Amino acid sequence: MYKNQTITEFIVVGFASITNYHAFLFVLFLFLYIIITTGNGITFAVIVLDYHLHIPMYFFIGTLSIVEICIVTTVYPTLFALFLKGREYISFNYCLLQMYAFDAFLITENYLLSIMAYDQYVAISKALRYHTIMTLKFCNLLICLCWLLGFLSPLAMIIMISGLPFCGPNEIEHLFCDSSPLLTLSCANSNVDVTMDLSVSSFSIILNSIFIVLIYTNILVTILKMKTSEERKKAFSTCMSHLLMSLFFYGSVAFMYINLQSTYSPDYDLAVSIHHSVFTPLLSPLVYSFRNKEIKNFLKKQLQSKTVFILKGNK
Repeated sequence: MYKNQTITEFIVVGFASITNYHAFLFVLFLFLYIIITTGNGITFAVIVLDYHLHIPMYFFIGTLSIVEICIVTTVYPTLFALFLKGREYISFNYCLLQMYAFDAFLITENYLLSIMAYDQYVAISKALRYHTIMTLKFCNLLICLCWLLGFLSPLAMIIMISGLPFCGPNEIEHLFCDSSPLLTLSCANSNVDVTMDLSVSSFSIILNSIFIVLIYTNILVTILKMKTSEERKKAFSTCMSHLLMSLFFYGSVAFMYINLQSTYSPDYDLAVSIHHSVFTPLLSPLVYSFRNKEIKNFLKKQLQSKTVFILKGNK
């Protein structure tokens, strides 16, 4: 255990290349936060309110919506303070808490996407046995397992970081407190620590991405064996939303591995973080709500009933 830890707070300073755009970025990220939380909130609310959607696939989608809201709510307050004040002072403990929460929700989403892929596999490849396999009890168990693994996985890294020495400087060149930029400030060998951080954090993501590739390989084989084009079209439509989310979420893993072959890059780390904290949460309601017939029909009925009620009330 190191004994020379003297820093009690960090200063999130962002990046020098974006200091002239703080006002624009504040408005942009505020708009994105509203869109993300509203879109995912509506998706979750529709799934809860419409009993026709109380089936495994929508339970997973609803959980994913909650995870996306949690991810942006974890990091966006620091972003807003940074854009308003130019920098944000955070304590060492709060920095660890934000880092832990961000990683935990991200890993939870990672496992959830794998579970959703398995659900798609059962629905397409084992359609006749779907309801006996994907029971309510089993689905709840899988969802709880995703949360459990998500919150247990980052613990080892957080414990390691909490024991590292931080002697100065204390300025984090990032938009919030994340593990990679924080490790570069440690008095220990930062290159080794950053490489280990990226390796550990990407381990579960890599395993799950391989699992999803295998799942979709089996799904593709099943689809190609279907007799009619109508059956194949319906099967592709069933898994297309999840496939888009998976490709987008795991797309950064390849770039993460490329980055491990070179020195740590703050700009690269910023791009990966924005990918997971902006684009993925924004994509989720787009692919699962606006492309989903059941959710659109429910919203349409609700809007029509509200319109009729208002018109009757004005007479």
